[in-house]
Amino acid sequence: MIELLSDPATWIGLATLVLLEIVLGIDNLIFIAILAEKLPPHQRDKARVIGLSLALLMRLMLLSVISWLVTLTTPLFSMFGFSFSGRDLILLLGGLFLLFKATTELHERLEGVTHKGPATAVYASFSVVVAQIVVLDAVFSLDAVITAVGMVNHLPVMMAAVVISIGVMLLASKPLTRFVNAHPTVVVLCLSFLLMIGLSLVAEGLGFHLPKGYLYAAIGFSVMIETFNQLAKRNLAREEARIPLRDRTAEAVLRLLGGRPAPEMAAAAPAGGSVAAASAFAPEERSMVGGVLTLAERDVRSIMTPRSDISWIDLNEAPDVIRDKLLAAPHAMFPVCRGSLDEIVGVARAKDLLADLLRFGHIDEQASLRAPIYVPDSTIAIKLIETLRHARGQIALVSDEFGLFKGVVSPIDILEAIAGEFPDEDETLEIQPAGPGKWTVSGSVDLHQLEQALHTEGLLSEDGSYSSLGGYLLANFGYMPKVDEALIHENFEFRITGIDERRITTVQIHRLEPPRPSEPAAE
Repeated sequence: MIELLSDPATWIGLATLVLLEIVLGIDNLIFIAILAEKLPPHQRDKARVIGLSLALLMRLMLLSVISWLVTLTTPLFSMFGFSFSGRDLILLLGGLFLLFKATTELHERLEGVTHKGPATAVYASFSVVVAQIVVLDAVFSLDAVITAVGMVNHLPVMMAAVVISIGVMLLASKPLTRFVNAHPTVVVLCLSFLLMIGLSLVAEGLGFHLPKGYLYAAIGFSVMIETFNQLAKRNLAREEARIPLRDRTAEAVLRLLGGRPAPEMAAAAPAGGSVAAASAFAPEERSMVGGVLTLAERDVRSIMTPRSDISWIDLNEAPDVIRDKLLAAPHAMFPVCRGSLDEIVGVARAKDLLADLLRFGHIDEQASLRAPIYVPDSTIAIKLIETLRHARGQIALVSDEFGLFKGVVSPIDILEAIAGEFPDEDETLEIQPAGPGKWTVSGSVDLHQLEQALHTEGLLSEDGSYSSLGGYLLANFGYMPKVDEALIHENFEFRITGIDERRITTVQIHRLEPPRPSEPAAE
């Protein structure tokens, strides 16, 4: 006995066997929990303890019988050149059972089959439930007993491992169940060990001796790899936790809808099936969902009508000029200024201004003009919705930190940020298809909208210094480019086609064809 305790291989075998016995007992705990649910809540823990205690005695008796049988080495019969003794038959049948058990369990887990509890809670007799727990434990722990015989050669070591494993399950059944549910790869790893042990038992039963040191080395190496895998998962989860929950949720939804670039979608499809899921949604639906999810990332500058494109009313102009401008413009609300856009008096509805001109021959500033609503250009688009909701149809004026007027924003701008452009009669689409893989794009187009249209990423400014395509091109060129100058982003070419004084007006975008496998990529 002292020699057995002083042998390092004994302790290694005991530790490995205890680990296997605990993990292999998880199924037992699941079925025990299912049966205990039939009892009143105050009897469930008692049934679990009594059932496992009785199952321990049954397992020890079963282990003793099998250990005695495997000592029978007298050949009983011969077949195909092999002599089979009682020990050989036990090892052969046990190995085949382990192979069958491990294969079926692996199949269930890989196919996603899970154990389910009873549909309805029906209270049963306490003694009946305990008896069922004992019988089920004896059936489902047969693989654990045979594993013990296959792992070590000493009965005291087997019994010690069984006692320790049952004791651990009694003390930590609920935490163990939660751990395995959170780490399903651990169960798959141990079932793989069962396959190895079953194969070694079959080989032993056929007369081929496999040193157990090989099994210990393989199991130890696999445990080390699984430890690294769990550490990597924990570090990945910790890194992902640094990303705001909203950003992670938005990325997951966009990936599900197919809103990611084509190469990334192809890479993610085997794991998440995003390509298959995306086929269930129309492109317009994916674009609208993407627009909603990006509202919290966009400021007012990215959705407003810029100062240069605003239609406004100058009180210094003649009434006939004002009337013609109101009739020609398709807008319902105008900023009203005196001399320039830097001298805003208020905002007014077109019908009120026309009524004043028809009735009085001039604009009644006191009756028709409303006090302007100002919002900073750093306001987040989703927060702007609340401001516009209380504006009762009035447009909001956008100003920068120095109080300079930058543009106007209305509810229709929010709608366009979600669902795409709704151009007025005097406007054209900012993104116009010009052929297969070609677009004619306005320099003022919002980069969020352009990314959705091109199914690309990386155009947005990380520091928020620009929000339009013109701003992106100026930031990347570092100077005011000339007509026909081009810039490459991923597999897109941005070629300048129009410049108006100090801003880029139009850009031709062309999707570049990827190089053929036999052709080197362009330097």
